[in-house]
Amino acid sequence: MTATVLAISGSLRADSHNTLLLHAARKFNPGGLDIEIYEDLREIPPYDQDLDHPDRRPAVVAELRRRIAEADGILIATPEFNYSIPGVLKNALDWVSTDWTRTEGLPLHRKPIAILGASPTNFGTVRAQLALRQVFVWTDSDVVVKPEVHLFRSHERFDADGTLTDETSIGLLQDLLTALKSRIEARS
Repeated sequence: MTATVLAISGSLRADSHNTLLLHAARKFNPGGLDIEIYEDLREIPPYDQDLDHPDRRPAVVAELRRRIAEADGILIATPEFNYSIPGVLKNALDWVSTDWTRTEGLPLHRKPIAILGASPTNFGTVRAQLALRQVFVWTDSDVVVKPEVHLFRSHERFDADGTLTDETSIGLLQDLLTALKSRIEARS
């Protein structure tokens, strides 16, 4: 069985190491996962509860909700901004964490999710990942807790073409994907 994983980068930057990390996940996929990279984070408008209804949501939000609901698992690569997750990522999660009508379901409820991140600093994305884990407590998502993948000094782990070259990082990434696949299989 091949499981579908929707991969989301919390960074909008063109040369983001977090987006490169998701491409590395596709390249070094240990098998059994079809990793699709979400590319419309920039298009999601600010969360507005007045529009958070199946008949009023912006099309890009409805599409993200659909893709998350249909995916077997989620992979999120987050940078760290001001000791937390980027606002654009939190905003997207706000749009997909609700069901005010109690008729359509909660796309993130019990969804297997793996978190990782890359940063040029010495501390990586430790605090951002912690903040993201707190968000997923509320959504009752099934978050992979180990291994933790924090690519600190990430500029030293990718080559000039954007390929992840650090063997330790590749191994941790593969271990995280294997753990995510196990969570997905446990739900089947």
